[in-house]
Amino acid sequence: MKGHEAEKIAATYLQQFSLTLIERNYRSRFGEIDLIMQENDTLVFVEVRMRTHDTFGGAAFSITPAKQARLLRTARHYLAEIDSHPSCRFDVILLSGINGKTIDWIQNAFGE
Repeated sequence: MKGHEAEKIAATYLQQFSLTLIERNYRSRFGEIDLIMQENDTLVFVEVRMRTHDTFGGAAFSITPAKQARLLRTARHYLAEIDSHPSCRFDVILLSGINGKTIDWIQNAFGE
């Protein structure tokens, strides 16, 4: 499964929980955010990770502190481009197994 297929699965999954897709594959000079979604008054930046097996820690362990920093800089860039200042959070969708059949949704993954 390729990245865009995993992102489509993740977006469809989140839409089942009343999140609205705002943008897919937002790019800036700092990096890329896979999905930007809206949940009520909250803007949700979503990182999608796909792994067919748990070698090397699986999908969750592939989001390093450096990757988190790039996501944060990219989100700040996105927020600077829009007129409003909504509350925000970073979620992670982990797809595992063959064809991403197992989905784990970590809300506020980078929160304190």
